[in-house]
Amino acid sequence: MYNYLIIGSGLYGAVFAQQAKAAGKSVLVIDKRNHIAGNVYTEKVEGIDFHKYGAHIFHTNNKQVWEYVNRFVDFNRFTNSPVANYKGELYSLPFNMYTFHKMWGVVTPQQAAEKIARQKAAAGITQPKNLEEQAISLVGTDIYEKLIKGYTQKQWGRPCDQLSAFIIKRLPVRLTFDNNYFNALYQGIPVGGYTRLVENLLQGIEVRLNTDYLQHKTQLDTLAEKVVYTGPIDAYFNYRLGALEYRSVRFENEVLDIPNYQGNAAVNYTDAETPYTRIIEHKWFTFGKDEDGNDLPKTVISREYSSEWKPGDEPYYPVNDEKNTALYARYKLLAEQQPKVLFGGRLGEYKYYDMDAVILSALQRARAELE
Repeated sequence: MYNYLIIGSGLYGAVFAQQAKAAGKSVLVIDKRNHIAGNVYTEKVEGIDFHKYGAHIFHTNNKQVWEYVNRFVDFNRFTNSPVANYKGELYSLPFNMYTFHKMWGVVTPQQAAEKIARQKAAAGITQPKNLEEQAISLVGTDIYEKLIKGYTQKQWGRPCDQLSAFIIKRLPVRLTFDNNYFNALYQGIPVGGYTRLVENLLQGIEVRLNTDYLQHKTQLDTLAEKVVYTGPIDAYFNYRLGALEYRSVRFENEVLDIPNYQGNAAVNYTDAETPYTRIIEHKWFTFGKDEDGNDLPKTVISREYSSEWKPGDEPYYPVNDEKNTALYARYKLLAEQQPKVLFGGRLGEYKYYDMDAVILSALQRARAELE
């Protein structure tokens, strides 16, 4: 009945579906949830675009991807400038001259660089072997102890000296007063929320919600010539080689009858004692206003708690340590033996993807497949 059955209506599945339809192919998209858009799903709460599965800020240096998404939705000019709260002390993120001045009283880039270099030398680090050593080599011991160590251990549930150095290599460190967290040419939030973007990507495409592919796999596989699978790769193979590990996130959401709770979209709590990693105040992704420019009288906040994934939880972050990387490689070999199934996306490839990278991956896979 269809050329492609696409499992999952997140960004990877929606982009592949849009490309396939544009190429004249017949497409069916199914999702086990009761809504489209996967983890980028947004819904209106008190007139606010509420990021149900955690904050998503679109950023990219890829002009092709930026022009592609702008075909389907307008983006606002939001710039990500989170704040770090360490036991009531507030610091700028990314780590920049504001951070260094608050921490050490330095006023020039040279003074900041010299301070970091002295602390790195005192720690005796030459070739960083883990996240702790990588962080100290980037920003020194003081900032590591106050603004990285506790937050990272809460986020990953493991001591920093047991985590891979590559996790933090992209940490933005600047000897300037630039508060923009991302080194990206293009950045913003879809006007009307990410659900609107995905709705427009799936325009004219049949979508079935509340449909669990793995529960009805035999029947559903008969509907299409090929399957695009964006769910967990280990679940597809019924965990026959063992379960891949993830970190999950739990949210405590509150609607508050005040116009402003914390004055910023994101505040990270970097001490180990605070049980949550950060608080998101969703209205500040749209500057506290609705689409007509009206001030919003209430606010919605989300406290985020990082946790070890267990069956039934939403898998968020692949644990890309040596053990899990080796296990994924074995699943990838199994996947390559499925000629009618394309595995893609964060869960299908067991890979932490930024949104622009997911979109680019889907575009490239679709074009290779459809040409």
